Amino acid sequence: MLMGEYHHTIDEKGRLTIPSKIRYELGEQFIVTRGLDNCLFVYPKEEWNNIITKYKQLPNTKDARNFMRFFLSGATVCEFDRQGRINISLPLTKYADLKKECIIIGVNDHLEIWSKDRWDKFIVENEDNLSDIADNLFMTNLNI
Repeated sequence: MLMGEYHHTIDEKGRLTIPSKIRYELGEQFIVTRGLDNCLFVYPKEEWNNIITKYKQLPNTKDARNFMRFFLSGATVCEFDRQGRINISLPLTKYADLKKECIIIGVNDHLEIWSKDRWDKFIVENEDNLSDIADNLFMTNLNI
């Protein structure tokens, strides 16, 4: 399981250090792509293959085609360099507005990479609603 919040910086060449705690779980090769909410998603290869299997089962509708175009066109196979960094392509850094400070969060089966400004805004916009969100999702079956 990928979890936690990590603060790192991306350099002018698009290199971002991934915390050593989670490198092992990603494996030698992994996928970085456009995510939802203007962040990037990072998937271990096995999880990526599960997603692709599910996508192949989608009907050939306009919504499915558009989402696959968005999600798959930015997808890149990545590996760590000797310093534990990944190189994020220019289109992906622009999409997520990654400039200097980045937040890397673990979200169970994948990582998300956020610009610090967008992450801070997300937290502020959602923190008052989290109790209601939890109630709606779990309907008091879990004590969180």
